[in-house]
Amino acid sequence: MLESMRYPPPASARPEPITIRGRDFRWGSRTFVMGIINLTPDSFSGDGLDGDPDAAVRRAVSFQSDGADIIDVGGESTRPGHRSVAVERELERVVPAIERIAREVDLPISVDTWKAEVARQALAAGASVVNDVWGLRRDPEMALVAARAEAVVLMHNQETADYRGDVVAAVVGGLRRSLACAAGAGIAAGRMIVDPGIGFGKRPEHNLEVLRRLPELRALGRPVLVGTSRKSTIGIVLGGLPVEERLEGTAATVALAVAGLADVVRVHDVRAMARVARMADAIVRGWP
Repeated sequence: MLESMRYPPPASARPEPITIRGRDFRWGSRTFVMGIINLTPDSFSGDGLDGDPDAAVRRAVSFQSDGADIIDVGGESTRPGHRSVAVERELERVVPAIERIAREVDLPISVDTWKAEVARQALAAGASVVNDVWGLRRDPEMALVAARAEAVVLMHNQETADYRGDVVAAVVGGLRRSLACAAGAGIAAGRMIVDPGIGFGKRPEHNLEVLRRLPELRALGRPVLVGTSRKSTIGIVLGGLPVEERLEGTAATVALAVAGLADVVRVHDVRAMARVARMADAIVRGWP
């Protein structure tokens, strides 16, 4: 991987900067940190807040002081084997929390949903970013709703973990289809962010391969978001560690994602991972 990169990448190779909720994101200048707020009762990571807006606000305020750049709010678990919740229930969880967070925190807020109606009401409540784990390809109305957002995260996902050929080529191909879908809805390229979907439709060996070859996603020309935080691959590699003991493994994946020129890392442990990203950035992108 190291032989395929320049540190830092030349300015001509970086995606154009974007402003979200008044904050400038100059891709390539540093790694940005997205803090996860799960409003579900069944989060795989054990941090679900079960729709409690007061707890969500406290966590968002803490994340801002800990170094987060974006707050990502979700109301439906996406862990393996999860069951989809009704739109009404998801709305009950996320909309009041987003309204409250938007008043208390001046960071951009992302809504983690694949449902168009949830995205629509979340944007009206104060969210600026739509983070769709199905890359606009699950709900036929999502692309047009996401076009109202200041930025859209398009994640690679599929129903099974079966890949007949190169997993990275499949991820890039799937993301190209999502990018085309977004463009077809009138979303400017500069508002699109791609996510290879670590842990989604992939076995541990696939996840490790994608992380190892992360620089290949630069061919898409878009900022890259990576979410490895506390995921099962870390537990498996480290001998079956439970989710609450995956901090060091997460730190290793975050540092190597930065080395792979990720632009955003999506994490649960914001303070620790913001420090990991800052240290890795000093090595990869230069210091001070």
